[in-house]
Amino acid sequence: MQSNESVADLDDLLKNNEIIESVQRWVESFVVDMNLCPFAKRELIRNRVRFVSSAAETEEELLMALQAELELIHGDPAIETTLLIHAKVLQVFDDYNQFLSHADKLLQQMGFEGIYQIASFHPHYQFGGTDPDDAENYTNRSPYPMLHIIREESIARAIADSPGAEQIPVRNIQLMNQLGQDKLQALMQACINGAGKKKLWTGKYL
Repeated sequence: MQSNESVADLDDLLKNNEIIESVQRWVESFVVDMNLCPFAKRELIRNRVRFVSSAAETEEELLMALQAELELIHGDPAIETTLLIHAKVLQVFDDYNQFLSHADKLLQQMGFEGIYQIASFHPHYQFGGTDPDDAENYTNRSPYPMLHIIREESIARAIADSPGAEQIPVRNIQLMNQLGQDKLQALMQACINGAGKKKLWTGKYL
C-alpha cells in the first residue's frame, strides 16, 4: 500500500505535468500558430526549449529556482531558452510585475546582465494604458505565471536575420485585436483544459 506521502508526491508530479502540457499547448496555439514569435518553432523542433514547473510558494523560493535555472542554461548550450513556470506564487499580476525588478537584480548579481534577459508572461498580464479586457494583453498572457529566460545573443542574431522584425510587436497587437478578447480567452482555456489528453511537443521539461 502506498503511503500518504507517496500519493501526495504522485499527485504533485501529475499536476506538474498538466501545468507543463498547458504551457506547451499555449506555445503551440499562440506563440507558434499565431506566429507571435517567428523564432520559436525552430527551437521547439530542435528540442532546445526547456519547460520546468517550479514548486516555489514564496518569492524567495522562486528567486532560488530562477538562479538555478540561470546556472543550468549558462552551463548547457543545448538549452536555447527556458520557461520557468510558477503556478503557486505571484498569481496577482501587480505582485508579479513588482517581482520582475528582483529578477533583473539577480541577473546583475550573477554577472548575466546583457547575456540573458527575462521576458514576462502572466494569466492577467496588462500593459500600461490598457484595460484588463483589452485583447492586446494576450500577447503576454499565458496559462500560468512564468519567467522566460532568453539568450541575448540569440535575440540579436534572430533580429538581424529577419528583416522587419521590429514590426513584430505591432503586428501581434493588431492580430490580438482582430481575434478579440472572447476568442482569445476561449483558446487560452482550451490550452488548460486539454492538458493530460495529448502531448504536443517534446521539449525538455521537468
